[in-house]
Amino acid sequence: MTENKNQEQKEDKRLFLIDAFALIYRAYYAFIKNPIRNSKGQETSAAYGFTNTLNELIKKEKPTHIAVVFDSQEDTKRVEEHEFYKANREAMPDGIRDMLEPIKSIIKGFNVPTYNLAGYEADDIIGTIAKMKEKEGYTVFMVTPDKDFAQLVSENIFIYKPGRKGGDIEITGVEEVKTKWEVEDPLQVIDILGMWGDAVDNIPGIPGVGEKTAKKFIKEFGSMENLFANTDKLKGKMKEKVEANVEQGLISKKLATIIIDVPIEITDSDLTLDKPNYEELTKIFNDLEFKNLAKRILANNLIGNNANAQIGEQMSLFGGLANTNPIQASKDNPEPNILSNAKNITNTEHNYILIDEKNIDKLIHDIKAKKSFTFDTETTGLNSLTAEIVGLAISIKENEAFYLPFSENIDETIEKLKPFKELFENEEIEKVAQNIKYDKHILLSYDIKVKGKQFDTMLAHYLLEPDLRHNMDSLAKNYLSYETVSIESLIGKKGKNQLSFRQVAINKQVEYAGEDADIAFQLAKIFKKLLKERNLEELFYKMEIPLVDVLTEMEEEGINVDVKFFNNYSLELNKEVELIKAKIFEIAGIRFNLDSPKQMGEVLFEKMKIKYKGKKTKTGQYSTGEDKLQSLKKEHEIIEYILEYRQIAKLLSTYVDAIPKLINVKTNRLHTTFSQAVAATGRLSSVNPNIQNIPIRTKRGRELRKAFVAKNSDYTLLAADYSQIELRLIAELSKDKTMLKAFKNGEDIHTLTASKVFGVELKDVSREMRSNAKVVNFGIIYGVSAFGLSQQTDLSRKESKAIIDSYFETYPGIKEYMDKNIAFAREHGYVQTIMGRKRILNNILSQNAIIRGASERNAINAPIQGSAADMIKIAMIDIFYELEKRNLKSKMLLQVHDELVFDVYKPELAEIKTLIKDKMENAISNLEVPIIAEMGEGENWLIAH
Repeated sequence: MTENKNQEQKEDKRLFLIDAFALIYRAYYAFIKNPIRNSKGQETSAAYGFTNTLNELIKKEKPTHIAVVFDSQEDTKRVEEHEFYKANREAMPDGIRDMLEPIKSIIKGFNVPTYNLAGYEADDIIGTIAKMKEKEGYTVFMVTPDKDFAQLVSENIFIYKPGRKGGDIEITGVEEVKTKWEVEDPLQVIDILGMWGDAVDNIPGIPGVGEKTAKKFIKEFGSMENLFANTDKLKGKMKEKVEANVEQGLISKKLATIIIDVPIEITDSDLTLDKPNYEELTKIFNDLEFKNLAKRILANNLIGNNANAQIGEQMSLFGGLANTNPIQASKDNPEPNILSNAKNITNTEHNYILIDEKNIDKLIHDIKAKKSFTFDTETTGLNSLTAEIVGLAISIKENEAFYLPFSENIDETIEKLKPFKELFENEEIEKVAQNIKYDKHILLSYDIKVKGKQFDTMLAHYLLEPDLRHNMDSLAKNYLSYETVSIESLIGKKGKNQLSFRQVAINKQVEYAGEDADIAFQLAKIFKKLLKERNLEELFYKMEIPLVDVLTEMEEEGINVDVKFFNNYSLELNKEVELIKAKIFEIAGIRFNLDSPKQMGEVLFEKMKIKYKGKKTKTGQYSTGEDKLQSLKKEHEIIEYILEYRQIAKLLSTYVDAIPKLINVKTNRLHTTFSQAVAATGRLSSVNPNIQNIPIRTKRGRELRKAFVAKNSDYTLLAADYSQIELRLIAELSKDKTMLKAFKNGEDIHTLTASKVFGVELKDVSREMRSNAKVVNFGIIYGVSAFGLSQQTDLSRKESKAIIDSYFETYPGIKEYMDKNIAFAREHGYVQTIMGRKRILNNILSQNAIIRGASERNAINAPIQGSAADMIKIAMIDIFYELEKRNLKSKMLLQVHDELVFDVYKPELAEIKTLIKDKMENAISNLEVPIIAEMGEGENWLIAH
């Protein structure tokens, strides 16, 4: 009976001790790639993740007692005794520092006690309380991912590691510790930690002793002290290292030992879990804009005279017109649902109408009176050049829309669209849409050309918030606090069972399409106001919107490709692959799967003993990525062959074998899709295929351009590209006298740089010197470091540093420009291009050096790269409309960064070359630096370039 009674007592007293900073940091870095931000610009990732974990723990585990423990903000006793302890830790990220008080308020709102004690770490306080309460009959769970806590585990003390992304929790007891650490007693973990050391906490350990060796020593000697007493049993260098580091080892063990006698007194009532203070939590969640946490945690306990009113009040805080801050919500909204009373199609009053003969004339009359309408096409697929229209939705008033469905018969569809053709082609009527280029393609298939003033909500948001997501679902959540109907809920997820939109019931089509048009109408109203407030109207209406017409025509035109070339080149490259594979296997002395990172790592770093630097991946494998192998090129000849194998394999899979499958069966041409709203710098990107990334730095990559050929024998391909545009623009922006003079005099900038930094006459600059100077010239724009330069050249790190220092002495205006831009970004939170395109830099003031450094590099690079992107966009628009104006047969086909490709009708060649050169070189007026456009022509792209 006694055993049962004790067991019941243990179950009645379940104490959870939460390691605050361990979970806060974990939460912060879980969202590091896509931080959560509210409409006030606060980065709330740490508070969101911590709160979610705390709530889930309380809900699932139902602890009877609980506490959250913080580290002391003052120096601990360990630091006082050993200054080096934790000396190399990065400063606390701003995203954590700024959330500490809100997190503490949230913990208080949950009525959970918090503890910290001057001079002690959270580990020590948790260890003390755990051991104290275990004696009083508690079952204790230490909530932390920290491995050091394994030393505290006993019969009734466990490590409780919360799951990640909905994964299972991990509870570690005595047996698990014994198995994982290969010890007889959890206390021996201290000895392993002491020998092994800890780079994060700057615990030195014993040099040359890692995790495996430490475990081996413990199995053999039982403790660190016993190891030191038996060094005669060791051999060679290991014996020397152990004997030479006895004191360091013992200090490391002391630092790794969690203190369990901290002077702290805690009663049962102090730790008892009480009901949350719902009123306090409501205020905090409103302030931080945690919609879903409010739903999950507060549920029916919202405080106020009227619960529904309270939710409504929250929604006004969480979004709507109030969300007009320069920094909007996160790129990836981690909260998949909204509050049960939030706006969506089921609880928002709306009027979405199926058009018939009775209301079609009135709708057209109303559109003409308003001189503006929002529209959306519903189609059978995502490929705008092959999809068929299923329906057309139109909105001219908030919460109202009209839907016109179509049959599969193209003639019937064209006839049914006739009343709307006049509206779309009327240049006096504004057309509004989300991603209007797609809809323009669809309507062109039915002989309708969208003309006149246009507004694209996706492009508007791209200018307002270039780093965030621009899809309608995200925009509706962030600006309207509205949850849109997902397309998957109508047609199912991707796969063979997915329906076509044509198969969706007509009443659902009306609701879905009507909502799309309605939401775009509402977003346009908000974005028009914001574009004006932020001085982005000119960039929007004179660059991004006109460019839509240019890209639409380019995509419709496509480019001719030589399929026979791809087939022959595929055979040639596959033969090369087999030869290279054979060479790799010969050098390695073993056959293995070259596409398996795991096997690759084991062969290179275990069998061949190539020195591995850095950490392994999260799965415990050696990293064999491109960057890692590039850094090892000088270590062994096999690395060069592996990189060559990967280069060819990528060419085959991404381009040579893939492009022929993308050719349009109707036109027999390749139609890439250009995207305006992807790259935050303003550059265009492309898909199916990604023309922008076709490699040109290698001979094999350049060969691909042979496959892109002129329309027919009456045409020739012409390629025009800017000469060293980014260097010319940095000269313009920095006003560096030496660099400006060089460009004005037509000097070779790379030779000049080599001459200056290597201290030789121009005539004595070697090819290698010029090549290294070229890397520096372009690398400076991207913030290249001495280490980075040494990796890209044959220079040592010391030589690289000397060259970079010499570079800034040669071009002092560039260093001044870089410093000035960083200072501007710190003051204003953004930088901008010559044309006023803004790049928001939220982390420019971060105390974390790595995060701040990335923003500083963007502060330098974004105006340069963005100005280059703006320049070629203006040139494209000017050339396109001039081609139309002159009624020329020649067409613009492709844009690849600083290059344009044309199908030129041969009798027009001289005229076209003059036109292109003029428009490219004069795209942005009043520049001091000369802009040069170079051209070439030929039967294929390689010859033309």
